[in-house]
Amino acid sequence: MPRLLTPAERQSLKGLAHRLDPVVLIGAGGLTPAVLAEVERALRAHDLVKIRVMGEARGERERMLEAICAATEASPVQHIGKILVVYREGPKEEESLRQSPTRALRTGRRPR
Repeated sequence: MPRLLTPAERQSLKGLAHRLDPVVLIGAGGLTPAVLAEVERALRAHDLVKIRVMGEARGERERMLEAICAATEASPVQHIGKILVVYREGPKEEESLRQSPTRALRTGRRPR
């Protein structure tokens, strides 16, 4: 089950996501198992992932966000236009603190 984010956490993650480019694109085929697998890979690598949905109605994008979060145990951060942002806390390893600004955010440490 995804962790519920506090408003302060969500706001901070939105700020971090602003500079990110979408790493997953959902096309005309919709939310397929291959797309979910790609979201899972992206979350393992980055914690915070921006997803672009091409050509779906707002309600359908909202359902996609819910399905993605349920399938990957990620927390929804933002749905704005055709962009979805999800977050899943990664492992707490000292080495990963140097690689991910979101991991540094959790610990209060600045990334190197």
